[in-house]
Amino acid sequence: MYDYDMLVIGSGPSGRRAAVQFAKLGKSVLVVEKGRRVGGVSVHTGTIPSKTLRETVLNLSGWRERGFYGRSYRVKQDIAANDLIVRLQKTLDHEVEVLEHQFSRNLVRTAAGEARFVGPNQIEITAANGEARIVSAAHILIACGTRPFRPDYVPFDNKTVFDSDEIIDLPKLPRSLAVIGAGVIGVEYATIFSALDVAVTLIEPRPTFLDFIDKELIDEFMHELRDRNVSFRLGSAVNSIEHGGNGSGIHTKLADGRVVHSEMLLFAAGRVGATDRLNLDAAGITVDHRGRITVDSLTLQTCVPHIYAAGDVIGFPSLASTSMEQGRVAACHALGMEPLAPPEFFPYGIYSVPEISTTGLTEEEVRTRGIPYEVGVARFRETSRGHIMGLNSGMMKMIFSTKTRRLLGVHILGEGATELIHIGQAVLNLKGTIDYFIQNTFNYPTLAEAYKIAGLDAWNRMTR
Repeated sequence: MYDYDMLVIGSGPSGRRAAVQFAKLGKSVLVVEKGRRVGGVSVHTGTIPSKTLRETVLNLSGWRERGFYGRSYRVKQDIAANDLIVRLQKTLDHEVEVLEHQFSRNLVRTAAGEARFVGPNQIEITAANGEARIVSAAHILIACGTRPFRPDYVPFDNKTVFDSDEIIDLPKLPRSLAVIGAGVIGVEYATIFSALDVAVTLIEPRPTFLDFIDKELIDEFMHELRDRNVSFRLGSAVNSIEHGGNGSGIHTKLADGRVVHSEMLLFAAGRVGATDRLNLDAAGITVDHRGRITVDSLTLQTCVPHIYAAGDVIGFPSLASTSMEQGRVAACHALGMEPLAPPEFFPYGIYSVPEISTTGLTEEEVRTRGIPYEVGVARFRETSRGHIMGLNSGMMKMIFSTKTRRLLGVHILGEGATELIHIGQAVLNLKGTIDYFIQNTFNYPTLAEAYKIAGLDAWNRMTR
């Protein structure tokens, strides 16, 4: 009746996971990808490139060794844009090869071209040469991802003014950089360039940023960035962005009258769903003002039951990790397998310099709920491993209920935060208590020992 059991639009994290899950159960799958190679935004302009860029910067700049050898220490004295791109291209090639092999061994078919609905079960695929064909599928997953929000008042030129997809191909390293948008992407790139000793100004119209992160961690984070000469312009909107004459850089005028002068500018104030060319009306699906699709949170179904959506195109949390799980859940539901309820807590990682990772409730949320609680804090410099690594900063904050002794939240700032958080996530989802951290043995010396230090810190206050 249909050409395929499932058709997936997009080959990012959610699309690839859904396609492979469907194929492993013996079903026919076609993945449509409009890019030159499979992988989607995650592989080519988003998750993998930004994290590769971060790792390259930390290695070449000698960032991790500066605690011992001083702020002027560098592994490579003159770091150029090409130094960053070389490692990036090797990483991307490897990611694409792994994905292509995964599709091949699971008999997932791929089609290069742009997808467009012509009916609830019919998709028109237009190749780069203009040739078009129509295929049908019993189930369809929209996993097209997002693209940067590009307002008209920003003079993008891909030379001095970039969006968050273009910044990975910058022609040279700037001496100064203005970043508009203090969301996850803006903060990550601002701190990565700061680690290269680029003078960075972070601009955000709201008075606060990353509001879903525990406030104490953000305060610590801002203090560390200011110590690295990162400037903040919070609470003031951007009035205009202009190219200066005679190569004098970019002049960003703020509503409060201040002007930020920089050699380059990154606009990272949000993303929009890449849905405008899908002709969703033909399938009976609508989107919000940012091009995002509303779905059932448990099944990932849209308002049309056989059409699913997953990944960044459905909005928060917009993480590669959660997108993968969403793709798998959608595929299982389409096959008649009722999905299990997801774990209550997932880890959120921000690959800034330093890293931030969090799971569970923030202290502000605990207070709002009226839960009696106590906090334990460990500084990484208190651990032997931290001292060996030369860490002068970094902290772990744990929140416990004084009534049930259960762990309520874990918040980490510093080296290895996105790896360390999984211990806290496991204890949270298993409804563990402070006793686990006090009684458990951790490898020594490790940064994970901070869990015991923070646990004992909270226990000392709870037993007074």
